[in-house]
Amino acid sequence: MANPVGEDSWIAYIDEQRRHAADLEARVKVVELFKAALADEPAGLRLWLAYCEYFWSLFTECQSPSAPPASTSTATVASSSSSSSSSSWTDDERQLGRDLFSFDAALSLWSDGYDATKFRIADSHLFWDRWVAIELEQLARTRTPSGVKRISHLFRDRLQVPHTTWDQTSQMFSEFLTTYNNAAYEQEFQDVTRTARDAKAAYELREAHELDLARAQRAADLDAEKAKMRQYLDWEMAQTTQAIAAATATATTSAAQGGPHRHHHHHHRNEALALPLGLGLYGRALTGILAFDDDIWNNCAVYLSNLHRQVKACPSLYTPLLPNMLDFFQRATKHCPWSGPLWSRYILTAEDAGWSFHNVESIKHAATNTKALDKDGMTGVLDMYTAWCGFLKRTAMDPNAPEDAADVAEVGLLAALEDVDLWGRRLYKDAYQGDPNFRLERILIQYLTEVKGDIDGARNHWDRMSRHSLLANSYDFWLNYYLWEMVVYASRPKAPSPTPPTPSTGAKTARSPTLATGVLQHALAQKALDWPERVMEVYLQHCNDYEQPDALHYALDTVHKTRRIVAKRRERENAAAAATYATQTQTQAEPAANDSIMKSTQDAEAPGSPSSSKRKRAEIAEDVGEATSKRAKSNDTHGQDPESQESKSKRDRENTSVMVTNLPTDVTLTAVRRYFKEYGHINNVILCKEADNKSSSALIEFRSSEDADSAILRDQKYFNQSQLSVKPGTRLIVYVSNFPPTADDSYIHRLFDHCGEIFSIRWPSIKFNTHRRFCYISFRTSDAAYQATLLDGTLVEGKYRLQSKFSDPSHKKDREGALAEGRELRVKGVHHATQENDLRSIFGKYGKVVTVRLLTNLGGQSVGTAFVVFETKEQAEAALQLDKTKFKSQLLEVELCKDTNFRPTATSRGDHGSSTSSPAPSGEYDTPMSNEPGDVQQNKQAPTPAEIQARTMAILNIPDTINDARIRVLAEKHGPIVKLVLRPDHAGAIVEYADASAAGRAALNLEGSEIEPGHKLRTGSVKELFGQKSGRQPEAEAPKPPKTWMPPPRAVRRPVLGRGGTRRGGLGFVAVAKKDKEPK
Repeated sequence: MANPVGEDSWIAYIDEQRRHAADLEARVKVVELFKAALADEPAGLRLWLAYCEYFWSLFTECQSPSAPPASTSTATVASSSSSSSSSSWTDDERQLGRDLFSFDAALSLWSDGYDATKFRIADSHLFWDRWVAIELEQLARTRTPSGVKRISHLFRDRLQVPHTTWDQTSQMFSEFLTTYNNAAYEQEFQDVTRTARDAKAAYELREAHELDLARAQRAADLDAEKAKMRQYLDWEMAQTTQAIAAATATATTSAAQGGPHRHHHHHHRNEALALPLGLGLYGRALTGILAFDDDIWNNCAVYLSNLHRQVKACPSLYTPLLPNMLDFFQRATKHCPWSGPLWSRYILTAEDAGWSFHNVESIKHAATNTKALDKDGMTGVLDMYTAWCGFLKRTAMDPNAPEDAADVAEVGLLAALEDVDLWGRRLYKDAYQGDPNFRLERILIQYLTEVKGDIDGARNHWDRMSRHSLLANSYDFWLNYYLWEMVVYASRPKAPSPTPPTPSTGAKTARSPTLATGVLQHALAQKALDWPERVMEVYLQHCNDYEQPDALHYALDTVHKTRRIVAKRRERENAAAAATYATQTQTQAEPAANDSIMKSTQDAEAPGSPSSSKRKRAEIAEDVGEATSKRAKSNDTHGQDPESQESKSKRDRENTSVMVTNLPTDVTLTAVRRYFKEYGHINNVILCKEADNKSSSALIEFRSSEDADSAILRDQKYFNQSQLSVKPGTRLIVYVSNFPPTADDSYIHRLFDHCGEIFSIRWPSIKFNTHRRFCYISFRTSDAAYQATLLDGTLVEGKYRLQSKFSDPSHKKDREGALAEGRELRVKGVHHATQENDLRSIFGKYGKVVTVRLLTNLGGQSVGTAFVVFETKEQAEAALQLDKTKFKSQLLEVELCKDTNFRPTATSRGDHGSSTSSPAPSGEYDTPMSNEPGDVQQNKQAPTPAEIQARTMAILNIPDTINDARIRVLAEKHGPIVKLVLRPDHAGAIVEYADASAAGRAALNLEGSEIEPGHKLRTGSVKELFGQKSGRQPEAEAPKPPKTWMPPPRAVRRPVLGRGGTRRGGLGFVAVAKKDKEPK
């Protein structure tokens, strides 16, 4: 069964179970759930109301159809929230139901609910009004004197309790008396007016606080409502203190006079109600807006503990049944499992109640098993373990403890120290230095000293702690160490000697605490001691009291030297503090000074003065320049390629997603969409089953961040029997780039395995840019994502500097580099004999040339194009004057390179020295080139088109998130590759092998293989590849004609006279030299 926490969670869970309760057994289970819920939330008004309504509906439904229940209309109202009806009950179930859900049991339950909630001033009327309506309906049917008397008593009791609708209750009572007991009207109201005086006075005192709370609730200001509730609680605690003081004084006076003493409350008439109203207010707070506020739970614990003590000391205090403290702390630790003080009080209360060792140990295990104890760091962990270790020590020191208590305590204390150290190092790594107050160590030392008598073992612990800088620099540590040594010194009397040595002077040798003196000397040797002045004072006083003159001389010398060192240290600290203060003062004063200067200048210059017009012209000029700059930036933005604009306008997944955990194992995507569809449009859902197969999780992306915020309202609600956790998806996604090109999902998992659990990995589409190499990793927790960001800058495989940062689309970095900044020129028509230095000398006349790059073919020969990068954009624009100028008998074409990110294909080649390489796709050169420039390969025959076609194959159905490097890893297993061209626009790649046999092997082995889960590759021809588009399956081929005994003649393409043929080139084509026409 699920374990809800909080009134809202219990109501949501029970409501889910109630909708599926179709038989008597299921209805009884719902009743048991209500009982469990009220054990956790005893002051939950909405829980009590829902429970009583449900029980009343069961009472009405189990009545015989021929004999309707006592209140048919009430039954209709009560059962409106339930899917059950009387027709769904069998005769046997109805008979059993009359015994289980009787009329008396239903009314008794309403009475119990009223007693538990009647002191909630603001909302108890919601329960009372419903209950009294049922009672009045029963009376309307029966009109018995006992019924009139019963309801009159209920009204009188209600009017003695402060509540916001007191006047409406009084009016209801008036109408009731007029209808059923008009003769006693005057007497009844005289009595009510007298007895309700204290209730009305108590409400008047609290009315201002109630109005403030109501205003904050109407304004839907949660923070203001919490603040008002805290103020209200503080005020109510003051009223309780006054009431206790008054009751104690009354009891004391009565005891002194030997009888009861009449004490008239002239100024504090509500003192008798202060205590129950305080409990009622805490009930409202801890079942409402402050249900998960550990500070309020701790305040309530102190309040209840004080009440229990006062009730023992003064039984005359008017208090309702105070809650059991163990039950209270059990509820408190459920609501705030991260609170160490609550766990420590729970352990102490259990010890005080006489719980067995194993029961107290179960509390400790419950605390360590919760995943929230270190929510606020190690403070909560240390608080809980301190209480546990204190319990172990006191158990061992108890004279009535069993024989093995000491051994159990020693094992437990050492295990606690080890557990805390491991916990701290797991949380803070090497930065954890231990508890600055060394609480657990002090308990262990006290145990070793007083229980085991192991003084040397305890001293070893002190020495070990003194080697930690955190404690070695604390004067408090050294003073505690010194006091312990003095206690040991005082507890060990001097052993008598049979032949005591007699000094030559005849005086007796004095016994001195040398070990305690050594502790203080060791403390003064610490250069960074936080309060050396206090230690020096104790050191001198100690030597004066216990040491001999030579030790006192040494102490005086040591203190003198230490004071000089400390004085210099204080001077440095004061100078640093003064410099810091001066810097802060100057920083704060500069804006004010600038504002005053501007204001005085504006006041001094008249609007028509020359200086004013000059300043105005300068400002106008600056504005024009700024506007020009803005227009230039705007033009640059409009000039960007479509893919770049798409990347800036794409949806913000990081801020529109929520992480949903603890979904049922068998949940479907459709069910998840249906459950969250009312909160907004859902763009995408990623559903994953947990490793333990006990639940599932989903990352849901909405259209807007407002929709995602609305979906968080489902947090702690129920999906069938599973209590969901819905958290924002922010700070869960990490942007990762610059990893090896062949990296896939498994590589990323291995790389970030130590950081935490990865929920999903999202790769970008490379349909418009095949050079993209990054991914988005969604982690389960923000802590895991933070650990992943620590890998930023790590060197991977010795050459890739990894980038790993929190994803933030609002802080995308603008493109940088020569191309984006307009400093790169493209130069065409360059002579094949031109070298880079030639171009550097020509373009160097217009500015500083950063780089020159000549494009060459596979043989290393220039293709006539170069790229020149200048230091500034202005220099590059000046060099455009070289356009259409002649250089080495050729006209140069010079233009600025355009920043485009549209790269729909990716080409990778094999060994450049391979003689089997196919021609370049551009077709600018018809024959393959050798490795040496200018040396044409003539020894080896160029491959024919048929040979290239035979050794070329296509891989189909490749997702548009797979790059060419990953395809190459798969393809080159079957033979050496000459060239690979990735075509995401056609969902495939073209692979040219060194020989046809390798292409055949690849086609057979790659057919049907999975490159990603659910993506099976297919192989085929280049023609089949270009017949399909990205994300689509290739169209069905036209049906082949049936085979005949004689194949049809092939179509022959003949050139047409008078029409020039186009030049053919590219992948799979080689220009062939024309042959002379043979004579017929």
